[in-house]
Amino acid sequence: MAMERVRDIYVEDIMTKVPVIGSPNLTARDIAILMRSWKVGSVIILEDGRPIGIVTERDFVEKIVAEDRRPADVKAGEIMSSPVVTIGPRESVAEAGRKMGRMRLRRLPVVEGDQLIGMLTENDITRLSPSLIELTREWRGISTPVEAEREPVSMAGYCENCENYSYDLRQTGGASGRGGLLCAECREIFIRDPTQ
Repeated sequence: MAMERVRDIYVEDIMTKVPVIGSPNLTARDIAILMRSWKVGSVIILEDGRPIGIVTERDFVEKIVAEDRRPADVKAGEIMSSPVVTIGPRESVAEAGRKMGRMRLRRLPVVEGDQLIGMLTENDITRLSPSLIELTREWRGISTPVEAEREPVSMAGYCENCENYSYDLRQTGGASGRGGLLCAECREIFIRDPTQ
């Protein structure tokens, strides 16, 4: 029996549709004023509607402050990060998250063809994450065959046996009703003698 697949969440579903933009001829001071006015951490630099770079808070720190340059004397084109890494609107949010993690980025301009249509930030994904966590847990339970080997998942919290805080809690036990979320020490004891 074929199982109906849960619809993927796409970048276009959660992206900011009106990103803050500027031109390479604006000064760094102008870019900073845009960032402050719009309360954003970056400005996408466009040329003919195409993103050619991005100026972020980090660019200000590394290319202006650290080099003791005057923002009014520096053009955006001199400090922007380029080439800009982008993503398409029909890419999944999961793929966008992997790309951001792999490339150590906090934001991705969204392009269709070569035209800018939005911006996806780490915050957009974070706002979505509580519901994503629940969906992925449910989906994992539905889609993983019972016989499939599942990798143990560790979490932080209080051990249900010794009540000490641990960063390595794992679900232990099963049908017997004994066990629970146990720290490493209590798991060892449980494995040796499940009746304790």
